[in-house]
Amino acid sequence: MSVRLLTVVVAFSIMGGSVCGQVPDAPAAAPSSDAGRPVRWRSLATNIGSDQKKIWLFPTQVVRGRHVWPTLAVVAATAALIATDAHTAPHFRNTDVFHGFNSVFTSTATNMGTLVAPVALYAAGFLAKDQYARHTAILAGEAVADCEILSVIAKDIDRRRRPATYAPHTNMVDSWFDSQGSWIRGNGSFPSGHAIAAFSVATVIARRYPRQRWLPYVAYGLAGLVGFSRLTLSAHFPSDVVVGATLGYSISRFVVLRQ
Repeated sequence: MSVRLLTVVVAFSIMGGSVCGQVPDAPAAAPSSDAGRPVRWRSLATNIGSDQKKIWLFPTQVVRGRHVWPTLAVVAATAALIATDAHTAPHFRNTDVFHGFNSVFTSTATNMGTLVAPVALYAAGFLAKDQYARHTAILAGEAVADCEILSVIAKDIDRRRRPATYAPHTNMVDSWFDSQGSWIRGNGSFPSGHAIAAFSVATVIARRYPRQRWLPYVAYGLAGLVGFSRLTLSAHFPSDVVVGATLGYSISRFVVLRQ
């Protein structure tokens, strides 16, 4: 593992491991249903199934008049970003200003960093016999699974091309339903899988430890750097990243944590 990769991984592990053992935030022996239903490994598949039902049936709630304004706001912002993607993405595609940043926040490094946070938190919780920390790590894993299922299906439907697949200084307007590659692998660009996973983990950890006022800044700051790296690497359009971050936050907070 390179020094740069190790730096990013350690940074993400701090986000998870440093909150373990902070007893004032939550009871050390939190109940097994502290997220609204049983939180344990053997219930994970059942919980994910329940989450997926809520995620895919969400449009029916909007039809019934619930969450209309927030949904319209997100749709409007997404539409505006998509309309400007072809003009903003080339700025990242045609410059080497972010070469140093990209050498640290590579796709592999950010993937590993997102994984390390809940793993480190679970390990620390196990060693400290902190059930609340272990539950938080399990919930973070559940959130990532929920988000990635949605992300893969969406990508296989829209099959949006990535900015990096365009030659420099070429038009990026026609990007939808044009990605090449096999199915069932999420080869499309919309939404960003890295952003959706990073923000899902950040949201679970930040929301579960509300008394640590510095934690949201670290958690969302690191998640934001992950999202920004997807732009500087020309792996995604701005709308891909923003929608991924929004979905990661929303699914973690309102579906997994049920707040």
